[in-house]
Amino acid sequence: MKTLFAVVLASGMAFAQADHDSQLAHRSDHEMGFSHEKTTHHFELNQDGGIIEVRANDLKDTGSRDQIRGHFHHIVQMFAAGNFNVPMLVHAQSVPGTAVMSKAKDQLHWELQETPRGAKIMIAADNKRALDAVHEFLRFQIADHKTGDCTMVR
Repeated sequence: MKTLFAVVLASGMAFAQADHDSQLAHRSDHEMGFSHEKTTHHFELNQDGGIIEVRANDLKDTGSRDQIRGHFHHIVQMFAAGNFNVPMLVHAQSVPGTAVMSKAKDQLHWELQETPRGAKIMIAADNKRALDAVHEFLRFQIADHKTGDCTMVR
């Protein structure tokens, strides 16, 4: 009986995770305006803050590249204004670090750089409180998007 319960519980948890992943992908595509299947996210924590990068998987996919760039131009403006609604909508929850980042918006700097396949945002924090919030935000992104990126500061 205990074995049956364990199997049922594990199956339920696997289904819940698959449903979470499916819903996350759907919300991501809708809110960001590009396909998660045609693009790859990467997040990096560094001593200044971190980096968010999205690139088209295919170098010739200029449509995805342009959609990424458009989204990132918009996101940099929103984040600089302390507006983190898009991550909340994508993840369907309050995203760790965003409350502090919103309050510390004047101590955070968002630099957009276009790349051959998309774009990246370099984040720099002026103080430890803002830096810790950026790292918390990026670690959550790494975990929820399952990017496999390193969660340690480089």
